[in-house]
This record gives sequence, structure tokens and C-alpha cells, in this order.
Amino acid sequence: MRERAPRPVFWWALCVLAGLAQAAALAWPWPPLDHLGLHTGQPVGWLQVVGLAALLIALSNAPSGRAAFGRAWLGATAWLCGTFWWLFISMHTYGGLAAPLAALAVLALAGALALYYALAGGLWWGWRHSGALAQALAFAALWTLAELARGVLFTGFPWGAGGYAHVDTLAALAPWVGVYGMGALAAALAVLLAGGRWRWWLVTAALAWWLAPQLPRDWGAPAGTLQVRLLQGNIAQDEKFAGDSGVPEALAWYGDELRRALADHTPRLVVAPETAVPVLPQQLPEGYWHKLWTPGAAGPSAALVGVPLGSFEAGYTNSAWGWTPERAAAALRDTDALYRYDKHHLVPFGEFIPPLFRWFVDLMNIPLGDFNRGGLAQPTLDWAGQRLAPNICYEDLFGEELAAGFTDPARAPTVLVNLSNIAWFGDSIAIAQHLQISRLRALELARPMLRATNTGATAVIDHRGRVTHQLPRLTRGALDADVQGREGLTPFARWASRWGLWPVLAIASALPLLLWRRRGQGRRHGR
Repeated sequence: MRERAPRPVFWWALCVLAGLAQAAALAWPWPPLDHLGLHTGQPVGWLQVVGLAALLIALSNAPSGRAAFGRAWLGATAWLCGTFWWLFISMHTYGGLAAPLAALAVLALAGALALYYALAGGLWWGWRHSGALAQALAFAALWTLAELARGVLFTGFPWGAGGYAHVDTLAALAPWVGVYGMGALAAALAVLLAGGRWRWWLVTAALAWWLAPQLPRDWGAPAGTLQVRLLQGNIAQDEKFAGDSGVPEALAWYGDELRRALADHTPRLVVAPETAVPVLPQQLPEGYWHKLWTPGAAGPSAALVGVPLGSFEAGYTNSAWGWTPERAAAALRDTDALYRYDKHHLVPFGEFIPPLFRWFVDLMNIPLGDFNRGGLAQPTLDWAGQRLAPNICYEDLFGEELAAGFTDPARAPTVLVNLSNIAWFGDSIAIAQHLQISRLRALELARPMLRATNTGATAVIDHRGRVTHQLPRLTRGALDADVQGREGLTPFARWASRWGLWPVLAIASALPLLLWRRRGQGRRHGR
């Protein structure tokens, strides 16, 4: 009797499960399963490869390129929905958008971004009968092009790129090829797994086993130690901008903590998160800043504080003000003496309104929806022998933009500082996902990353991408730690600071063209 082929619904279900596995691999969202290496909030590299391999099995069994396109779109939509489903919380719970519309908005965003991967899957279908190496290289290149398109076009939204699942498993490669190179290797491995190419698997495993210990683990050299205190206010997002509750609460708690830290005799850097001061300076009670700068001028410490700046006439910026004792003393007379960082990479809908979408933003009750953009590679705050480079919220998704500050090795940052408030997304997996993203930036650039957040994850990450100190999420407190700054440039910092992502784009674009040309020549010789 002839064996019946699986029905289309089987392949659809496999695509959805494959996508959800990819999402879970970024930061395991459920209780731990220790025997499988699944720990809550931690990345799972093998699960990402297995999930992508399952999708490839569905693609290789598609009856046509069009069917492969549809299956890749379905798998990618499930992956992206499972990755950033928490956008629903910001739009519905805090933005006031009706639940069906918020869910539809998340689905529409995921479906639109999934088109990049659908095109990659549809094109790869043409290589399904090629040799193992050609299949692996073609898919890795096409999938990487899709990742680049999602991360760059229309300001980019690369949250949850496949390489983040490998912040532990492929950590040694991060300083060389960055998150997109790591994702490309994982995609190639998924092809070999899907095709049962065990010989290739053994060769790859043996090469990795030999190569990993040979790669440097410590790039550059130590640049001294800095004591830091990171503040986590845990101000409820639905009250954060309320004048009768969240605003006075934030001003009181962060003000007290900053004054106490600045007046202490221990030299340190104190960091308060994004919009820790949730209103414009001109809206604050008289003398608020002077009560901070006075002990700052007299004490031995420096500070970085998230605050919105600007005016209706000049426009607004999502910014950080910083000061050393000298800057604090000067700021008592002129605020232009303060260090200022303005967020460069703004969040669509949250911080700027894309053309034709004003109607959508008007449906929600989210304040401060349109900001001015700061410059790329802004100056560092120099303090205690360190060059501190702030970035705000999801700016640390863009490693190539952080690398822009490393063009001059003599002025390159020694410490990265992320100020975030992702309370917009509640007590969700977004907190753990963002921590893994910051870890990968630390690996790519071989710099410690300090994370001061409103609700989590407030943490210290060393230059090897390891979390050395962390506050529990959704708690109020201060995190003290000693941090070692670093000098020197990784290969990633060298090429990304000069050329951005163009080398990745060039290689990923050239590979399919070369493989297709070789395939065409092989067919002609075959005839």
C-alpha cells in the first residue's frame, strides 16, 4: 500500500511549533527543566537550532516555492509573535488600546516582518536538492539577509534575532562576527541537522571543539576599577507619569538615593534609569536639581540620570544628564556644564510617529510620543579614569551603532551604560530577553555593560558577557558593585566601527549569487 503524505495541516502545525521553539530559545519563558538545560530566563542555543531545523524540514518538503514561502512566513510569524507578544501589554494595559486591536497590532507587526523570512525560505527552496554545503551556505546567507532587513529597514526592529539564543553556546564568536554572524552559523547548522548530514555535523563539532579554546577570551587590557551604584525605583508604569502619584514618588525616591550616594565618602558612579526623573526640568519643584548638584559638587562621586529634556518650541529628547564634582559645581551656575546624552535610535510609535500612523498613536494614551533624535557616537562622560558611554533602552539592540564610538581606540568607551525602563511590558519575558541582548553587546565589544532599569533587569555584566551582579526584578533597591573597565578593540569593534553592517550585507548577498552561478555552470556541464 502506498504511504500517504502528511496533510498540509501537519506542515502548518510543524511551522508554528518551530517558530515558537525559536521564540522560547531566546530566553526560556517557563519553569526550569534542568535535565534538558532549560533555565527560566536563560537562552537555549540547541533549541534555536532544532526549531529552525524543523522549519527547514517543512520547507524542503513543500511542493513549490510558493508553498515554501507560505510555510516560512507562518513559522516566522509564530516566532516573532512568541518573541515580542509583550507589546500587547504596552498597547492595551498602559496605552488603553482595546484588547482585540492590540492583539491585531502585534500580529500585523509580526506578519509584516515575517515577509523577509518568507522570501528567504521561498528562495532557499530552489537549493533543497543541492549538496549539503551549498544548502547550508545558501540558507545561512538568505536567512542573514532577512535578519538584516528586519534590523535595518524602516529604522529596524531586530529584537529576538536568532543569534541572541547563542550568547552562551557561541560566545567565543561574538567578538569576531557579532550577533548576525552567530545567527548565520546557527542557520547553517540547522540545515545540516534537518538533512541528517551527520558527517558534516561531526566535522563541525570537532572543529568547534578544537577552535573554541584557541580564541581569545580577554580582548584588550584592564583600564582600572570603578565602584558603581545602580538604582531601580520600581515605579508602577500606570502611575509613572501621574502628577499625583508616580511623579512625586519617583522624584522623592531617586532624589533621596542620589543625594545619599553623592554625599557618601566613597567615590563611585551612581546611575538612575531612563526617565527616572519623569518630567522636564522646568516642570520640577524649584531647587530640585540644586539639591542634587550641591552634594555632587562637594562629594567624590559622579552621576548619570535619565530625564526628558527640551521644550515645545525646540522639541523634546529622551536624554541622560551626567555630572562629575566639577561639572556639578559649574551646573549650579549654568546647566550647559552638565554632560548630556540624547537617545539616537528612537522607538517607532513610542518615541516617534512614522508617517501615516498618527491615527494609531492617537488611539493610545502614551505620553511623550514624538522626540528629536540625538547624534551617533556622542562623546563619553569621563570619570575616574573611565570613559562612560550611555545608551538608552533598546539602543543596545544595535551593536553596529554602539561600535561607532570605537573608531578612535584612544577615545573608545571603557564602560557601557544602559538606562532603561521596560515597565511598559510588565512582568514579562521581555526583561530576561533584554538582559541577554545586553550580554551580547558586552561580548561583541569586550566592554562591561551596566544596566540601571526601573523594574529590571538591573545588572552588571562583565566584558565576557557574564552577569556578575543583579537585583531581583520588580523590587526597589540599589545595586553596588566594582566594575573593571577595558581598553582595546575586538575584531567586531574594528570592522563595525568603520563599515557598520555593510561587510555582513556584502557577504550574505554575494554567497547566493556565487552559489547560483556555480549551480548553473554545473547544470550546463552536466548536459
